Amino acid sequence: MKPSSAKSKGRTFQQWVRDRILDKFSLHPDDVKSTSMGANGEDVQLSYAARQCFPYQIECKSRSKIAIYGYYEQAQEHGDKHEPVVFVKQNRSKPLVIVDAEHFIELVKKANQSDMV
Repeated sequence: MKPSSAKSKGRTFQQWVRDRILDKFSLHPDDVKSTSMGANGEDVQLSYAARQCFPYQIECKSRSKIAIYGYYEQAQEHGDKHEPVVFVKQNRSKPLVIVDAEHFIELVKKANQSDMV
């Protein structure tokens, strides 16, 4: 893949993440911005107001093959009654959790709604 194609693929994914956050929360479009490719820092920048709703630092990776997808597919094969989740841990690193992106954003939205009650 040409570098320009790879950058375009990455940019499209960052914009998808930005759009999903804007779709789920009552934010102004300027509150959630996809950064330019190669820029330092977070891939999707959040304003103070956005960070109150979605308190995460966002890094986006769009690759042709990532091994964790095999793990996620394996979790899906365990049945269709519950949302698949994968816990991963690398030596000398913190454990991480992999869930579907739409599911994760919905979890954050529901958590914010329950905090307001």
